[in-house]
Amino acid sequence: MNIAAINNYKTLVEEIPNIIELSGYKNDYIARKIDMKPQYFSVKKQKNTFNLVEVEKILAVIFNEDVEDYILLLELRSRKNDDTVTLAEYKKQMDSWK
Repeated sequence: MNIAAINNYKTLVEEIPNIIELSGYKNDYIARKIDMKPQYFSVKKQKNTFNLVEVEKILAVIFNEDVEDYILLLELRSRKNDDTVTLAEYKKQMDSWK
């Protein structure tokens, strides 16, 4: 079992409201793109109760350079106390986030 991948996912889910804000997209726009009522989206964002499928859909809509940089920063922060990894391992893990 890859505990690091699970921890990365947990961090991503915890940060999704911040990532949405960072993306610059309006809640209404994202809600429409993922076929969700804007009011429902706002409540889920406020309570941070998005499920895996919703997180994937949201990221597909809002993914841009700023979001990618933020996700990279989260990844680096989660590894600050870890041993170093090779460039190949790092690229493999980053590709799994896309």
